[in-house]
Amino acid sequence: MKLYYAPGACSLGIHVLLEEIGKPYEKSAVSLRGGDQYKPEFMSVNPKSKVPALVRDDGSVLTEFPAIAFWLARTNPHAGLLPTDAEGETRVLEALDYVVATIHMQGFSRLFGPANFGPSPGDEEKVKARGREIVEKGLALMDKALAGKEYIVGRFSIADAALFYVEFWAAGPMKIALPANCAAHFARMKARPAVARALSQEGLAA
Repeated sequence: MKLYYAPGACSLGIHVLLEEIGKPYEKSAVSLRGGDQYKPEFMSVNPKSKVPALVRDDGSVLTEFPAIAFWLARTNPHAGLLPTDAEGETRVLEALDYVVATIHMQGFSRLFGPANFGPSPGDEEKVKARGREIVEKGLALMDKALAGKEYIVGRFSIADAALFYVEFWAAGPMKIALPANCAAHFARMKARPAVARALSQEGLAA
C-alpha cells in the first residue's frame, strides 16, 4: 500500500490507522501549499486533487477518508478498528460521517478557505465566524458522545482517528478550546504509540 498525504491534513487520520494496523506501507507527501495536488503526477493518482489517497497492493486507488478508513478496518480485522456488531458499526459510521462531513467540510473548510464560501472578500470574516460556530457546535456534540467513555463507542475505532485530526486542528492552528471530554480524548490519542509515530513521521509536534 502507498499513502498519499499532506502533513497535518485530514490524511493524518488515515496515517494513524495504517500505523495501528502495523502492515508495511509506503508514504508520499503532497505539498498542498505548493500546489502538488494539481500537478499531473498526483492527479494521475487522484483526479479529485485532494488527500488522502491510498494505492492498494493491486494498484487500485481509494479516495475519501470514510471509504479508506472503512476498507482498512474491514480488511484488517486483527486491528479491531470497527465493532463487529451492527449497532456498534452503525454508531461508528454515524460519528465518522458527522466529523468528516460537518465538522471538517462545513466548519474547518470555512476557516481554512473562506474565499470558497463567500461572493466577495468582504464576506470572509462572516464566513470564518460561521465556520467556527459549526466547529464549536460539532465538538460540543462529540464531547457529549464521549461522556463516560475513553473512545466514541467505548473502544478505539476509525471514528476516533477522524475526531483526532479535527481536534488536532482545533487545539493547534485554529486555537479553539476543546471541551473537557474532547481534550481528554485528544490527550489519550496522542499517547497511543501509533499516533505518536504518525505525528513524528509527518514532522508534527505531539
